[in-house]
Amino acid sequence: MKIHASDIRVGMLLEYKDDLWQVLKTQHVKPGKGGAFAQVEMKSLNKNTKLNERFRSSESVEKASLEESKFNYSYNDETDYYFINSLTFDQINIKKNIVGEKGKMLTENLEVDISFYNEKPLAVELPNQVTCKIETTDATIKGQTVSSSYKPAVLDNGINIQVPPFIENGDKIIVDTRTIEYVKKI
Repeated sequence: MKIHASDIRVGMLLEYKDDLWQVLKTQHVKPGKGGAFAQVEMKSLNKNTKLNERFRSSESVEKASLEESKFNYSYNDETDYYFINSLTFDQINIKKNIVGEKGKMLTENLEVDISFYNEKPLAVELPNQVTCKIETTDATIKGQTVSSSYKPAVLDNGINIQVPPFIENGDKIIVDTRTIEYVKKI
C-alpha cells in the first residue's frame, strides 16, 4: 500500500530498496528554502543494518502489509519458542532472537498476537499486562518512604525489576510487558 512520506510514523514497516525496514525515528522538516521532507531512520529486519533516508513530502513509499493472528504460547527449547493457533491447531516455532527479552514473560497458554509478512513471522506482541510472582526481594528498611523509593526484585521468570517497598517474597504482581515495569500488587 502506497503512503505519502509525511504519513510515515515510528514503528511502521516499509518496503524500500528490496528490503523490509522498521521505522525507528522520523522528523518532518520544513526548511526556509526548498520543499518539505521527512528525515527517517530505519532498521532492516533482514540484515540488521540501519539507514537514514530523506523523502520529499510529495514522494510515495510502500507500506508493508502485515497479517496478524492470535496464537497461544506452548513451550520453548534452546533456540525456539513454540505457539499453537487456537482455531486451526497449527503449531509454529519462532526463533528466540525475534521474541527477545519479553520471551521470559511467556507463560503456558498465554494468548499473543503474531505478525506475519509473506507467511514469515516477524514479531510477537504480548498482552499489555501479565501476572508474575516475586521470587526474591530485599527486606524493607524502616523509615523508607513509599512514594520515592523502589527496591530491586527478581521475578519467578528471572527478570529483574524495581518494586515498591511493601512488596515481599511470594507476592503476585502485574507487570507491564511494554516497559517491563511494576504496575500493581494483586
